[in-house]
Amino acid sequence: MAKAVLVASLLAMVLSGCGAPLGMVSLDDKPAVTGSPATSAAAPPGTPQPPGTPAASGTPAASGTPAAEPTSCPHGELIPAVEIPAVRTDPVVIPEVVIDGVTVPSVTIPGVDIPAQRVPAQCTEIAPAPGGCLGKASIPPVEIPAVEIPPVDIPGVKVGDIELDPVHVDGDREEARRQEGRSAPEECQVVPKDGGFVPSVFRSSVYRPSLYRPSLYRRSVWRREACNDKNECIPEIDIPAVEVPAVDVPAVEIPSAELKAYEAGASDALEGEDSIAFSIKADVLFDFDSATIKPAAKAELKRVAREIAKKAADDAVINVDGHTDAKGSDDHNQALSERRARAVVDWLATEGGLDRSRLKARGYGESKPVAPNTKRDGSDDPEGRAKNRRVVVSTAT
Repeated sequence: MAKAVLVASLLAMVLSGCGAPLGMVSLDDKPAVTGSPATSAAAPPGTPQPPGTPAASGTPAASGTPAAEPTSCPHGELIPAVEIPAVRTDPVVIPEVVIDGVTVPSVTIPGVDIPAQRVPAQCTEIAPAPGGCLGKASIPPVEIPAVEIPPVDIPGVKVGDIELDPVHVDGDREEARRQEGRSAPEECQVVPKDGGFVPSVFRSSVYRPSLYRPSLYRRSVWRREACNDKNECIPEIDIPAVEVPAVDVPAVEIPSAELKAYEAGASDALEGEDSIAFSIKADVLFDFDSATIKPAAKAELKRVAREIAKKAADDAVINVDGHTDAKGSDDHNQALSERRARAVVDWLATEGGLDRSRLKARGYGESKPVAPNTKRDGSDDPEGRAKNRRVVVSTAT
């Protein structure tokens, strides 16, 4: 009898290899298991496999080595990770039975093994910016990975007077969902050539909408028991439903910000909602191409130091940013701006009474102008260049 079963299986394989339909196959009323992997060279995910075959897996999380996730954000807020739990079901084994003296082999219906997925933690960012400017605000893109529940197939059986058709239930799949990042550009106040009123600037809020991946569901599968008149039975099969829960990534927002208008003077106060900055003309502080503070500048520096000490938040960093005009080479202007920033830091620490550990010198060279260095016709603009030569002292309030 065992040889007859083997011959039937081999014939099914030959028929499938020749393109014959995978319906009910029998030979001299001997048993045939139809729709099983023995009759198909390449079975789809979830198709029943011979005993010992491992469980089928759903679509895993995005491939590649994941980047390290942030635990804190020096220039923004932490966007928490979203955990997507694993979904697993056990294989279902259809045991071997003997019907009318003929052995019907065991078949294993693979379980589902969808690994846990994760939407990584991220950071919003407000980029550092010189005094009198609102830094660029940005929220990165986010993606929920694809996921799939494989289909399930129960092979048909024909042996003696018992005939059971194959059973197929489709799987379910959701493609990856992506929400693009959002940003708002840096905004800076511009000092009029002749001084006077400096208008306010506004940076709009940045909003990344929520992202949603719907739940997935594969219905349960049941096939009845079938017995002959000798009470020899093909047992019933019950494969439970599978559900992958929905995923919801919340919306993220960076609020709008504003720098208030002010009246420009020798030292311009730029006061925002939670920050203050003083822009001091470099010509007030230094001689041409020099980083040595003029004696005449000390009164203005003392006033700035008093205001910073009065309004700065506890332990807030005090940034001192040096800027130049566009005359000279980039390297020369960068180095000069750094030396001038350090000179002001030294003065504020030694004579201005500010804590040196809170002072941070930065040089921007000619990269952050607040006025044109040349006129519209391309000729030199001395007044514009004078406005660009400055040192900005700023801090959080």
